[in-house]
Amino acid sequence: MAQVPARGILIFALAAFAAGPAPAQTEPGPSETLDARQAELDAVTRDMALTEERQEELRREIESLEHDDATLNETLIGVGKRVHGLETQISDSEERMRALSNNEAAIRASLADRRDVLAEVLAALQRMGHRPPPAILVRPEDALDSVRSAILLGAVVPDLRGAADKLTADLHALIALRAEIAREQDRMRGDATALAEDRKRIELLLDQKRQQREESVAALAEEEKRSADLAEQATGLRDLISTIEKQVAAAARASEEAERAAAANQRPAGSAAPTSLGENSRLAPAVAFADAKGLLPLPVSGRRSVGFGEKDRLGATSQGVSIATRPGAQVNSPTDGWVVYAGPFRSYGQLLILNAGGGYHVLLAGMERIDVQLGQFVLAGEPVAAMTTPRLASAGTVDVAAAQPLLYIEFRKDGSPIDPSPWWVASSDQKVGG
Repeated sequence: MAQVPARGILIFALAAFAAGPAPAQTEPGPSETLDARQAELDAVTRDMALTEERQEELRREIESLEHDDATLNETLIGVGKRVHGLETQISDSEERMRALSNNEAAIRASLADRRDVLAEVLAALQRMGHRPPPAILVRPEDALDSVRSAILLGAVVPDLRGAADKLTADLHALIALRAEIAREQDRMRGDATALAEDRKRIELLLDQKRQQREESVAALAEEEKRSADLAEQATGLRDLISTIEKQVAAAARASEEAERAAAANQRPAGSAAPTSLGENSRLAPAVAFADAKGLLPLPVSGRRSVGFGEKDRLGATSQGVSIATRPGAQVNSPTDGWVVYAGPFRSYGQLLILNAGGGYHVLLAGMERIDVQLGQFVLAGEPVAAMTTPRLASAGTVDVAAAQPLLYIEFRKDGSPIDPSPWWVASSDQKVGG
């Protein structure tokens, strides 16, 4: 008899669940929920905009800086590091959000699948309630009915209790998931706001650097046109690099400065290898590129798509590394070097080539925008470009992985591609290694 009240409570709870309308009538299905979640993630980062008041505050902040190269470089690199960190945090949040949304969809599907089963069991109990066993045994038939009822209850009630416990656990898990999703969204909004502010800082800092370099705008424009003409005539990357550095004055000067710096940084035999790239205020490479193995930061936050020597999507052997990034991700220079080419080139899209000295060149391709100019010296970690930003009505209607832009990175020594893996710092190498 002690089980009767408990059984009554279970039946009441199960009745409330089983008698309710089907989920499709009141809530979206699992696939619609996932699409909606992805659209929310896209909106959080893509549509984040700063107020005019905040943009004006950032302009005043940049204008208050000393306008020398060292200060601007140091500030740019510091902000660039913050942007990389924020982009990584947002990517991690998106991964967690997708996992939480998948868990939520799985729980909803489990609840929906068991609704019909619970309804059938509940209906059987209700039918039993309309014909209860007799309280007093006065006939042999009464004893038989009582035995049958006892057997049925003994078989059904434990299953019902287990189903109710599982239902309760799932409902609690669903509530906890929704709360965690809300907290993750709040974290993402905070990170997205900080990211938008730092991207605006970088934009203003780059404008400041451009203004300081526009003493000979006409001459630079003419050289950039000459560079573009030579790119159209080049037969390949080796030919492009060789031709540009010979026939474009700004690139030739950059190449000469790179070689002088490489000679000055020659390390005596037996001396210790450098452990860092030096101060952010340097105006020349801190170490020879050959000695920078294990020191270079990955230029973008992301994961490896294709590695050096692996087959790419077309079945060809890759001569570099492809990194899947966030849409609109910031690209930093992986090394100190001089810009010897910046512009479109064949199927590479926007191509940036840095002369790092000692016969080494670093190529970055696949960006939407390049923010440095021909002949300019850049530092490792300095923002130099930005990845593409897809214009989609809803990110929930596409394959997220397929929509990610790819940054192509290639290292060359004396014109021939080489494996860049030894140059990355340990944390970057682990990310690139997937």
